[in-house]
Amino acid sequence: MPRTMSAPRLTQQDCSNCPIRHSAVCARCEADELERLESVKYYRSYKAGQQIAWAGEPLDFVGSVVEGVATLTQTMEDGRRQMVGLLLPSDFLGRPNRAKATYDVVATTDLVLCCFRQKPFQELLLDTPHISQRLLEMTLDELDAAREWMILLGRKTAREKIASLLSIIARRDASLRENPAEQSVVFDLPLTREAMADYLGLTLETVSRQISALRRDKVIVLEGKRHVTVPDFDLLMSETGDDSDGGIFG
Repeated sequence: MPRTMSAPRLTQQDCSNCPIRHSAVCARCEADELERLESVKYYRSYKAGQQIAWAGEPLDFVGSVVEGVATLTQTMEDGRRQMVGLLLPSDFLGRPNRAKATYDVVATTDLVLCCFRQKPFQELLLDTPHISQRLLEMTLDELDAAREWMILLGRKTAREKIASLLSIIARRDASLRENPAEQSVVFDLPLTREAMADYLGLTLETVSRQISALRRDKVIVLEGKRHVTVPDFDLLMSETGDDSDGGIFG
């Protein structure tokens, strides 16, 4: 029997004020294409900790994360669970023509999704090239990110893993800002330290120790447990072990 989930709250939001307008699946759309999307979209809001989808269960919509963060988790046959990905603002949830969810999806913060029913969205893909092109770009970016994550989990040190996760969140935060180069990179960590440990394949003690070390070395400024300021992004990137500069603002 399908598992039950508490119902999300339905909300409304104006596309003209959408914080992900220039990075989501609609980023390449012309005015007439946006009108078509507007006619079939709706919003759902979830509270932190609320289940969005269960792996293997029907998922009758696709959509973009507007605000907040969700986790993708895979449960193995013996009951062990592994976090396999994050959905950050502008990331796409679900797959056209796929009726069931691939992973368990849970909101880790309060979350807003811009949703489209599967069938209307599939019809839009057939005759709206800009949406199809952008979705392909996002799928390829997701593939690149998955390959990079394999390197992170398999080859990087604990310090490099923590720095890499912080840089991913920092870059996404900056990409959504209208004038990112004029603002400090400041964000709230969407994951607890326990969840970070699970995601990165580390122990809780190691995560706490490495965050403290990055703070002590002035790579980050930490207020409380979650509020992070990156005073020098190049310095943070130098801690990730990556060859590329990974610049935010390019």
